[in-house]
Amino acid sequence: MAVKRRMAAVLCADVADYVRLMNEDENATVRAWWAYRQGVIDPAVAAHGGRIVKLTGDGFFAEFDSAERAVACAVSIQEQIATRNRSVDGARRMHFRIGVNWCQIVADHEDIYGDGVNVAARLEALAEPGGIWVSQSIRDELDDDSGFALEDMGAQRVKNIDDPIPAYRALFGDAAGKTLESGQRELNAPAAC
Repeated sequence: MAVKRRMAAVLCADVADYVRLMNEDENATVRAWWAYRQGVIDPAVAAHGGRIVKLTGDGFFAEFDSAERAVACAVSIQEQIATRNRSVDGARRMHFRIGVNWCQIVADHEDIYGDGVNVAARLEALAEPGGIWVSQSIRDELDDDSGFALEDMGAQRVKNIDDPIPAYRALFGDAAGKTLESGQRELNAPAAC
């Protein structure tokens, strides 16, 4: 079989504190996960031209043909989940962490592979619940007028990757507005997401 390589934006997401949620109420957690999949995640990925390539139990990997579409999808997912969480008891709220990387991938008809996929997973692990962290390569791919505000988080050391990864936290909603008001350095034009 021929190996196909291409550039793609890889989005990795998982549910923060999933083990606790499952321990407290497996049925409610599974129902909530599927409700988010059907009502938020699958439609957002499709609307931004992506495809889910792998489910991980409490998360997923998706690929996109542009950095801008991947970040826009991530913001859409996080904003929709935050809105839905307002009507859920605090202890039962489901929060996602998302990492996004622009990289060369190896693809077959079922999955994607490569070091860049691992970088997306490591960025996801660094993100706070409800947050989005992106790589330097995503930052470089975004146009200055893309509408995304990014906060430089510095070079991060992560598991099983030798060199530190320059990382950025995507600012959206209230966080993007506060960053601009406080005069912190913005890396792209402010978001109106």
